[in-house]
Amino acid sequence: MGVKLIACFLIILSDLNYIANDPSLSSIRLKFHNSTSSEKVCKDLIKQLEPYNEKNNPLLLGYKGGATMLMATHVVNPFSKLSYFKKGRIALEKAIQADKNNVELRFLRYTVQTNIPSFLGYSSHLEKDRVFLKESVNGVKDNDLKKIITSYLKQKS
Repeated sequence: MGVKLIACFLIILSDLNYIANDPSLSSIRLKFHNSTSSEKVCKDLIKQLEPYNEKNNPLLLGYKGGATMLMATHVVNPFSKLSYFKKGRIALEKAIQADKNNVELRFLRYTVQTNIPSFLGYSSHLEKDRVFLKESVNGVKDNDLKKIITSYLKQKS
């Protein structure tokens, strides 16, 4: 009985430690933004987000997917570009499947879809995401995120 109780306590404690070690969203957003111009920052961000998946943190998985797609801009080989894009797309879609109503995840997908070449065939959610974002942006509690989304939507209108 005592061993089971200790095991449960250790599992709970490790989960709390895992949650406490989650990076701040503001630092992730900044690194994501800086990943567009720095391969090193992009690689570091992907590595930092490696432990996250659709079960433990869909939003951070979404950022990992977005950063993985951004890696395609830092490589020359077309096969590597496509590989990074596909891997990132899968991660982002898994994140959205896990948290369909997350405005930030839908915004990530929208920004990717509005900035990639159409021949990649990743634009099927473009209009649906745009409508969702317009309808949902006022409910966003993070003022910085709300401003970013509003500004981006105005640019793309």
